[in-house]
Amino acid sequence: MRIGYGYDVHRLVPGRPLILGGVHIEHTVGLEGHSDADVLAHAVADAVLGAAAMGDIGDHFPDTDPAYAGAESLLLLRHAVQLVREAGYEIANIDSVIIAQAPKMKPYKEEMRKNLAAATGLTPDQLNVKATTEEGLGFTGEKKGIAAKAVCLLLRTE
Repeated sequence: MRIGYGYDVHRLVPGRPLILGGVHIEHTVGLEGHSDADVLAHAVADAVLGAAAMGDIGDHFPDTDPAYAGAESLLLLRHAVQLVREAGYEIANIDSVIIAQAPKMKPYKEEMRKNLAAATGLTPDQLNVKATTEEGLGFTGEKKGIAAKAVCLLLRTE
């Protein structure tokens, strides 16, 4: 068994869509980034890659590469999972959390969960999405950005 941890954060800015776990959320601001800036998908991808000691999404999908400009993060996650499977691992489960003061995530969590499960080849009962605020503290609490964390357990298949 191997465990990986992922973390990502992006600034909230006007004129960008807000996409989390592949869900387009109506909001006055969105996340700034080279790709679609889906911090939840990025944290999950980092957890998966980290558990296999295969670096992080910046190594595989650098923000200096124009090929990833505006890229759908769920597709990047699918590719990360494929790399890990080719290395002889299967994902046992993933647990994740979104840290955002606004908007409220509860209405979107189940769709995020389904999207992430599909992108990773897991069943929804192998993948969890939680959300929390920071009670007005820090950059997420001040609505300046959104962060996400994820943990992944890999099993060796070979």
